[in-house]
Amino acid sequence: MSDPNNPNIDKRSTPQYALYQRENFWKTNEGEVPPFNTEPGKLEELAKQKLTEGGWFYASSNAGQSYTHLANRQAFFRHRIIPRQLVDTNLRDTSTTIFGHKVTAPIGFAPIGINKIYNPLGELPVAKVAKELNIPYTLSTAGSNPIEKVAEANGQAPRFYQLYMPHDDELTVSLLTRAFDSGFDVCILTTDTWQLGWRHDDVATGNYAFYHGIGADLGLSDPVFQKRLVKAGIDPVKQPNEAGAMWIDNVWHGRAWSWEKIPWLIKTWKKISGGRPFCLKGIQSVEDAKKAVDVGCDGIVVSNHAGRQVDGAIASLDALENIVAAVGDKTYIMYDSGIRGGSDVFKALALGAKFVWVGRLWVWGLSIMGEHGVRHVMKSLLADFDILMNVGGFQNIEQIDRTALESYPKAYAMIAEKSKL
Repeated sequence: MSDPNNPNIDKRSTPQYALYQRENFWKTNEGEVPPFNTEPGKLEELAKQKLTEGGWFYASSNAGQSYTHLANRQAFFRHRIIPRQLVDTNLRDTSTTIFGHKVTAPIGFAPIGINKIYNPLGELPVAKVAKELNIPYTLSTAGSNPIEKVAEANGQAPRFYQLYMPHDDELTVSLLTRAFDSGFDVCILTTDTWQLGWRHDDVATGNYAFYHGIGADLGLSDPVFQKRLVKAGIDPVKQPNEAGAMWIDNVWHGRAWSWEKIPWLIKTWKKISGGRPFCLKGIQSVEDAKKAVDVGCDGIVVSNHAGRQVDGAIASLDALENIVAAVGDKTYIMYDSGIRGGSDVFKALALGAKFVWVGRLWVWGLSIMGEHGVRHVMKSLLADFDILMNVGGFQNIEQIDRTALESYPKAYAMIAEKSKL
């Protein structure tokens, strides 16, 4: 097992995350047990037991019949890691740099909204754990705490702001200004969610927290949106449902933006932030990736929203391969969708992503045990990744490339399969 007195630990430039394995093995000697099982299927089952029906449906629902979610997992399975032996990995380095921030691993907290339906404190414990682990945290415009409070919880850690862009330029500028003033120094525009995909369970139960006065604090704390409420004659204290609806209808408004608006948004963000990076999230096609480069984006997140927006879509990992081949040397490519363990992170990096965002795993942890649950899930993921590099024979992130994988044809089953993935 991982020796806590290993002299190489102090010589490493990044934490010995693998020690978290030993820590959990040892707990029973001190009358303790590990917090909970982080195997993805069991983690999901436990979260379902802890959440309300609405919380569970919102966290777990995918678009349509979940075929895009299935495709995401199938795509990971067709790539196999080729371990190397007798490599000196004692001083392995899991760190990377993302937009000028040196972080301890190429893993970050993906933007997920309405965290208060998973835990009363919402985004705050998540941002706090990100600070402790020195990995980036991304706040969603659909977040359920004011931007400023999330920043306070996140301390001096690297943090980015994910924008759902209203059709109200003054409100957009206000949100971006608040974000940058609060230390969120990268803007990521999500392009695939002008409105929510068709999610059967949510629709069947009227499961939309904002319409029931829950989760709109980020918007309700905005001075421009407060002016809009006054003009509409809505008192957010006495009419929380109407106020929440007005906010989210400005965010997930169903009115598509087009490429013509992106230069304005980039210019606006660059002016507010003094030139900090601007990225697009939701890119799946090579054509769109090329447009993102041409229009001046600093990076893209290859993502299908974890299968929550378009049913029957291309697997995000397959899209990653195509996009890296086309523009991998022209922009900073990140990956999102379907990550369930350290090997998934490894595979996305090997296929050309520079950074990987994780979502549902930490949501399950937040749902099960709040701050402690988020910490356990993310430390477990980091330990899993650190151990993989150790036993797989990889000394640093730069060594993880296409030669580390054996890949098989895209011979996915042509009929739907239902299984725990």
